[in-house]
Order: sequence, then structure tokens, then C-alpha cells
Amino acid sequence: MTEIVYATGMRTRFRGITVREGMLLEGAAGWGEFSPFWDYDGPTSLPWLRAAMEAADVGWPDPVRDLVPVNCTVPAVGPGRAAEIVRASGGCTTAKVKVAERGQRLADDLARVEAVRDAIGRDGRVRIDVNGAWTVDQAVEAVRAMRSFDLEYVEQPCATVEELAEVRRRIDVPVAADESIRRADDPLRVVALDAADIAVLKVQPLGGVRACLRIADQIGLPVVVSSALESSVGIAAGVALAAALPELPYACGLATVSMLEQDVVDEPLLPIDGMLPVRRPAPGAGLARADVITRARWEQRLAAVRALIGQDRVS
Repeated sequence: MTEIVYATGMRTRFRGITVREGMLLEGAAGWGEFSPFWDYDGPTSLPWLRAAMEAADVGWPDPVRDLVPVNCTVPAVGPGRAAEIVRASGGCTTAKVKVAERGQRLADDLARVEAVRDAIGRDGRVRIDVNGAWTVDQAVEAVRAMRSFDLEYVEQPCATVEELAEVRRRIDVPVAADESIRRADDPLRVVALDAADIAVLKVQPLGGVRACLRIADQIGLPVVVSSALESSVGIAAGVALAAALPELPYACGLATVSMLEQDVVDEPLLPIDGMLPVRRPAPGAGLARADVITRARWEQRLAAVRALIGQDRVS
């Protein structure tokens, strides 16, 4: 199996990182991506490797659609920059806005969301992503303060499933579960506790396209497929999942390649008219290759996570 390590700067600090790194693995079916964040331990990184191996060795289920609608993602930037991102988003009519950034206030969130709403227009859709940072009371206060922005939904407003359920009972905006699914021992608890209206699924953290399709079938909620900040090789797996779902009522959070300073393919997966095509990109001449030290770190990491496969009983 061919292995390539990439490293590229971020255009805007996101999820606390300024450089995105990962590995590309080539097998009989094509290329897959293995890029767990560096704060993830071996067991947490194992599903990411399974997703990469599925892509490289097996391939993905046949699609039921050729194009996937996507949202643009607005980091915790100022209002002016937020509006610029929306206008330069490749025709996206849905925007996901990051809020509750450490060191910022609700007033900063309100200004950012207002700028996005103005830029996308009244017919566009605006959703917010909290990454579990609010308490229940903070979530209720913030969502009520944003009532005039006509939010499509609020993603992971609080950390726990129990808190999501309470927030959902107290607001009139749909609640989407992300971390409560991909970081949970039992992703179906969000259904058991009536804690969410929408399920956010990410291919690498959940172990591959087929694993996500099984969860989607079991969970019985509308699905939004989102990225884990991958290169175009990894984003293609998310597109494959979105393309294979029987129904796709929401735009997906897969238009994140533009957040990287450099991609690993010559023709990046970037939206046109708010859509991404279903295709299998391969590394090209523009590959953001990592330096020797970074390659060695990732080779060691891959070996350590591979060693866990024989010890893992989860199929």
C-alpha cells in the first residue's frame, strides 16, 4: 500500500489548529485518508484508520445521486470576514456558523450570525455549531437571542445527551447531534432520550461509509454529513456517504477544502453552485507533502494504530 503524508496551513485558525496533517493510503480501490487530530489517542484513531482502509481496499456503495448540496463553514471570525466567506463560497445557499469560541462573548456570536444572515439573504439557510460549549441555560438564552436570524438548526449546543434533550424541550429550533453520536459509546442514546432532530455523521470518526450508513439506518433521523477537516481525498468519502443515503434533506458540511492553504489534488473538491460532485480524487502534482520529521511521526502513528486492529473486536 502506497503511503503519503501531507501537511498544509489553515487559512483561518479552526478547531484550535493552524496546520492540518494527515496520511493518504492507496489500495486496490483507490485512495483513502487517515487524519485523526493529534489529541486523539490510539483507540479513538482506530475508526479513522478503518475508514481509510475501506476507501483504499474496498471502495464505497453505489451512489443514488451525482451531486451533493453543501453548506459553507464560517469560523469564529469577525462579521466582515464572515460575510466575505459566504460571498466566496461557490454558490452555497446554506451557511454553518461557528459560535461559542473560547474568549468570545455572545455579542460576538450575534454579530457574526447577523453578518452571515445578511450576506446569504433571507432565502438562504443559517445554522450554528456550538461544539457542546454552552450550558443548558446559555443555549436557551443564545438561541432565543438569535430568533430573528431564522436558524435552520443548532448543532450540539451542550456536551451531554441529557442536556441536548433539555435544550430541545425549551427551544423551538431543531437540535442536531454531532459529538453525542460520534464520541458516544452508544450513538443511539440521542434517540432513546429524544435529544435530537438531526444526526450529524462524519465518515472517519465513525469508521467508514458503511458504518455511517448502518448508524443512519438505526438512528432513524435525518442526516447531515459533515467533514473532519480533510483534504479532497477524505472529503470524497463524505460525499460518497451523502450520495448513498436514501434521503438527503439538508445541505452537508463538506465544503471545507477551501479552509486549507493547499490541497493534495490538482482539482480540489470545491462547490460549484453549492454542489459537490461524486468522484474519487487522487494525489497530484500540487500535493502538500510533509517534511521528513512530520512523515516519521505519522508513520509511527499509523503503525501504532494498525497494531490495535487485531485487538479490536468491533467490526
